[in-house]
Amino acid sequence: MDSTPTSQEPEAMPPVEAAPRAKTEPQGPVIKPQGELLRQLQKQSQGSLGACYACKKCSNGCPLTFAMDLLPHQVVRYVQLGMTEALRNCSTIWICSACQTCVTRCPNRVDLPAFMDHLKEALAQAEGAPAADEKTLLFHRTFLREVKSRGRVFEGSLMARYMLASGGAKGPEAIKNARLGWQMLKRGRMKLLPPRLKDRAWLREIFEK
Repeated sequence: MDSTPTSQEPEAMPPVEAAPRAKTEPQGPVIKPQGELLRQLQKQSQGSLGACYACKKCSNGCPLTFAMDLLPHQVVRYVQLGMTEALRNCSTIWICSACQTCVTRCPNRVDLPAFMDHLKEALAQAEGAPAADEKTLLFHRTFLREVKSRGRVFEGSLMARYMLASGGAKGPEAIKNARLGWQMLKRGRMKLLPPRLKDRAWLREIFEK
């Protein structure tokens, strides 16, 4: 008797039908990117905001993110998507101190502080929308007024104008800053008379534009 084991053909498995994919509804509102704002800002500032790929180095290095409602890289993304309404109501563009930390960290050298300034003009000022922080806007205008009149910023005049416009000469903040100014003046940290540029024709042309 032959004891050699016989091999058997494996039975063919029935084909497995793929389960139908469930239709998923989009979460939240559908965003349709609009590039007009991005093109406008890049033309005005001659920058390269489109070069940002959201590495988040600007947000990780920014010292003021604790006070912002949108992180710096989110502002860039909103511009790229054309989300003007969200940008118009955000406080980040007014909180940015233009310390240039984000520019230093950016691998593509995107000048984000310059874009923040252009956003203020393009969104808040040009369209007449109220600023998210009125005091920041007031200080911004007072600072530019100083530059326009003298070509330089004189701290004494700057703070005096700002305090008078924001809270009055007898407010607690004004009195506190007046005492601080007097201490700085005594120690030679602040000049009594404001510096002034002699040739300011080129500066007037900038403000006219």
